[in-house]
Amino acid sequence: MNDTFAQVLGRLPSGLQVLSARSPMGSETGMLASWVQQAAFDPPAVTVAVNRKRYLADWLTAGVPVALSLLGETQKKLLGHFGKGFEPGEPAFAGLETMQTPSGLTVLADCLGWLEGQVAGELDAGDHQVALVQLTAASVGPRHADERPWVHLRKNGLNY
Repeated sequence: MNDTFAQVLGRLPSGLQVLSARSPMGSETGMLASWVQQAAFDPPAVTVAVNRKRYLADWLTAGVPVALSLLGETQKKLLGHFGKGFEPGEPAFAGLETMQTPSGLTVLADCLGWLEGQVAGELDAGDHQVALVQLTAASVGPRHADERPWVHLRKNGLNY
C-alpha cells in the first residue's frame, strides 16, 4: 500500500468503545474497539471489526453475546488499560467500576452508555473479522449528557 492510502484512511474518524464478550465456554474479556459502526435501524445493529491476532476474534460467532461501553473524551486512562489487550483468563475489568447488562456481560459503569446484543453473522475482512451485532439492550450512562464521545483519528491508516 502506498502513503496516500495511509494518510487518507487514518483520517476516517471512529469512536472508542470497550467491547465485552463471552466465549461459548463462558469466559469473559474486554478490549478496546475503534472500528464500530451502526449498520441498521430495524432491527438496530452495529458492526465491530476485531484483529484476528486477538483471541476474542475466535469467539465472535453467531449467537455469542457482546456489549459495548462507549467512552467519553476524558477517559484517556482506559486507552492504556484496554489497549494492550489481555491474555486468556486475565481479568480485563479488574480495578474498574463495572455493572452487568441484562445477559450478564460486564460494562463500564462510568461511560457514555452501553449497547448489548448478539453476533448475527461474521465477515472475513483480511487481518480483521467483522461481526454483525443485533442489539437487544442499551442504557444511557452518567457521562451521556455532559461529555462528548471520544473520537479517534490515526496518523497512519494502515496500522494502529
